[in-house]
Amino acid sequence: MKIGLLGAGNLAVTLGEAWATAGHSIVVTGRNPDRAKAAAEQIGAAATPVDPGQLADQADVVVVAIAWDGLEQALRLIGGPDGMLSGKTVIDCTNPVDYATGRLLPETGSAAELVAEVAAGAHVVKALHLFAGASWPFAGEVDSSPVVAICGDDAGALGRAAALIGDLGARTAVLGGLAAARQAEEAAGFVMRVVAAGANPRFAIPDVDPALLSAGTADQ
Repeated sequence: MKIGLLGAGNLAVTLGEAWATAGHSIVVTGRNPDRAKAAAEQIGAAATPVDPGQLADQADVVVVAIAWDGLEQALRLIGGPDGMLSGKTVIDCTNPVDYATGRLLPETGSAAELVAEVAAGAHVVKALHLFAGASWPFAGEVDSSPVVAICGDDAGALGRAAALIGDLGARTAVLGGLAAARQAEEAAGFVMRVVAAGANPRFAIPDVDPALLSAGTADQ
């Protein structure tokens, strides 16, 4: 698969390196051509920097790894409002939170819904924003692999996103349609607040086995 990375920061490079290792080809673009070139060089031979206007034509799936404050501008650079992403799977990894407080920055909706609004006709999937600092690919036991929550309105796009996340060594849990993205994004803010309070967020939520929960419900 040919993956288009919109963004040239640490997350884009980490994902690009992992997907290149899994056999995918990568094209990289961003608001700064020099940074896009440097990111492609860091990813390796499987990656090529491209001009923003070329990304949509050269990618099967577009992955958005942009800071919230530059999100709309970056989408406009790649022709989002002009329908250049129409029909394409677009995976939004944006973390639209105040890193000091964990507060979600959009007053309403979500970053993913903004992507869907600006990128006319795109099939947007929210994913990977909770793992912005993760080291991919995960190489441990399957039973202990990360679970990446995803949401979106198009079944085909969800399937493509799940396949790419599988190539990172992770599992997926579909939360529902794109309307669930705000809650998913708020979860990142919660994680940041727990960390700021000096605790590991891994231990801040219940350990629930869905199989046991289902069995208990059936017995009632």
